[in-house]
Amino acid sequence: MILAKARHRGSPVGPAHPLGPACRLLTASLILGWTGVAAWAHAPSAEPATAPTTLKQVFEAAWLRQPEARSRQARQDAAGAQREVANSWTSEPVSLELSTKTDHLHKNQGGREDAVGLSFPLWLPGERNRSAAVAQAEERVNASRVLAAQLRTAATVREAYWQWQRAAAEHALAQERLASTQQLAADVAKRVKAGDLARADQHQADGAVAAADAALAEALSARSATGQALRALSGEPPVPQGAANFDVVVLGERQVRVIPDAEALASRHPALLDWRARLELARRASELARVQTRANPELTLEAARGRGQADERYQQSFTATLRIPFGSDSRNRVKVTSAQAELIEAESQLRLEQDRVQADLDSAHVRLDSAEEQLLAADRRVQLARESRSFFRKSYRLGETDLPTRLRIELEAVEAERQAKRAHIEVGAALSNLRQAQGLLPD
Repeated sequence: MILAKARHRGSPVGPAHPLGPACRLLTASLILGWTGVAAWAHAPSAEPATAPTTLKQVFEAAWLRQPEARSRQARQDAAGAQREVANSWTSEPVSLELSTKTDHLHKNQGGREDAVGLSFPLWLPGERNRSAAVAQAEERVNASRVLAAQLRTAATVREAYWQWQRAAAEHALAQERLASTQQLAADVAKRVKAGDLARADQHQADGAVAAADAALAEALSARSATGQALRALSGEPPVPQGAANFDVVVLGERQVRVIPDAEALASRHPALLDWRARLELARRASELARVQTRANPELTLEAARGRGQADERYQQSFTATLRIPFGSDSRNRVKVTSAQAELIEAESQLRLEQDRVQADLDSAHVRLDSAEEQLLAADRRVQLARESRSFFRKSYRLGETDLPTRLRIELEAVEAERQAKRAHIEVGAALSNLRQAQGLLPD
């Protein structure tokens, strides 16, 4: 690392610990702190050479595993069948009636009559058009239900994905920490052997290596847990991005920051579209219930062929029968009031969903503003820390700066780098959260 390279060049050093035990204690604390926040730019990546997993890939894989995706075609077929029923000429399938009459059991005079008829259930006035409207509304509900399910899946995937990104970043950081502490321990060992440092410094450096090794195991466990959460959603283990290009790909979701008005938001947000479709279905169902005041009438057309006695010729006859059931106020009232209750609930839920979506959108904008401000501050801090580190490197090589001060400056520099990396991740997560609040899927 930086300190090790400076020592390798033969930087001048003074006598070991001119300040005594207090200096050794400060040096040990700075070593332990510095090794906990190593920079990412120099360590070799241990990740596989495959392409990194993107948010869109996880979402697409997760969506194919959702029940709504698997049942989508069946629901479409059911809605199409319901539309065909609503467009038919009869409210129920036509039925065939067959009958025969004979006097064989009592008079036995050869009397016989055979009849065949067709019964046609008829629509009530206005029922057919309203049934067709209900079928169309049901199709729109099925389509909007899929979009709403996709958005819910996207929310779950986004949360798991950014948790995994944070854990992957911490794991890369822990790998760098271990590498830097090992390099530092090797450098300290050389200087101890040369008589520049005391053996106590060697023990402190070796303790830092052990602490870094434990931190790496903990970070690996956290990354594995978040990776398993993503695998449970997508069915495939995620591939992390290499540390060198992490900040390039972490901002995968970019969106022009336009605050949509209420009308534009309602016209495209899947959650609002879903409840608007449900509201329309409830309204159509309420209109249908108001015209279904009784059971459907039936028209029966019958053709008969019969004779009174054996010596008579068969005669043909045709009969038309219209059956009109009486209405029932209580049964009709149950249908109407139930449909009206569904309509009221849908209207109320739509208003609540509009308020929730608007609140989420406002919160997402505030979160993104805050993340961007933190990113600007972190980038400014990195720039200042790098300049300070350059100054103190020179002064350390000239013997004007002691080891504790040099370690403190390095600690501040790598902590600034770490904060900047985290700020980049948080901006990416805030952008993703804004797209979620706007009802946009990962792309």
